[in-house]
Amino acid sequence: MQIRAGFEMSYDCPQPTPMIFTLNVHFTRVSDLVGRDDLVVDPPVPMAAYRDSFGNWCTRIVAPKGSMRISANALLNDTGAPDTIVPDAQQLAVQDLPEETLLFLLGSRYCETDRLSEVAWQLFGQSPTGWARVQAICDYVHGHITFGYEHARMTRSAFESYYDKTGVCRDYAHLAVALCRCMNIPARYCTGYLGDIGVPPPHGQPDFAAWFEAYLGGRWYTFDARNNTPRIGRVLIARGRDASDVAISNSFGPTTLTSFKVWTDEVRPT
Repeated sequence: MQIRAGFEMSYDCPQPTPMIFTLNVHFTRVSDLVGRDDLVVDPPVPMAAYRDSFGNWCTRIVAPKGSMRISANALLNDTGAPDTIVPDAQQLAVQDLPEETLLFLLGSRYCETDRLSEVAWQLFGQSPTGWARVQAICDYVHGHITFGYEHARMTRSAFESYYDKTGVCRDYAHLAVALCRCMNIPARYCTGYLGDIGVPPPHGQPDFAAWFEAYLGGRWYTFDARNNTPRIGRVLIARGRDASDVAISNSFGPTTLTSFKVWTDEVRPT
């Protein structure tokens, strides 16, 4: 199958403002691209790109004074298969974990393992290890948090989500990531496109999505505490410790987001 994924966002800047965008399809999906997924800025400005320390592709610009629109439109091949389920995937002892996974055991800006460790061990200390423990965490977070865009708050952390019991997909991911790390399971935050392919209506508001990956049995697996069911057509944009590492935009001066549109649709044969 093929998926059309893209976005269009408009900003207003009272002065020329440096910005960084993390909006390109992740390099692990580049071979699936049909054509390119170049960012288009209107009015045109010089752009420079680099790969950050997590391997995400980032673009630098100086946004002009006034209105600016940035967009991309990508066509990708996709297997059409739902997220993989491997119930017998085992949890590795910390001393046996590869060094590159250890960073994802540590606390981070939005995932306060120090404040949630006691809670995590009380909730999951007696649960089976491995895949079953990560799924138990997803089940808990899915039932603990009430979803609603009216609950969105950029500064809410995993600890706050635990007590607020409200949030959006990033809050589900942050709490699940933090709880996994407390249980000595490496977990990393993911952002990207996730449409409603294979999901009966009514469908939610199109937006970028957040989920996470847990390291089990020698590889990373996708988990989604928000939806808590295997989904079709995830298109990864970026991975990091939490949302602070993979923000879709960072501005170094005053900016106002004036419009925002995201799409992720299955392209049906004509």
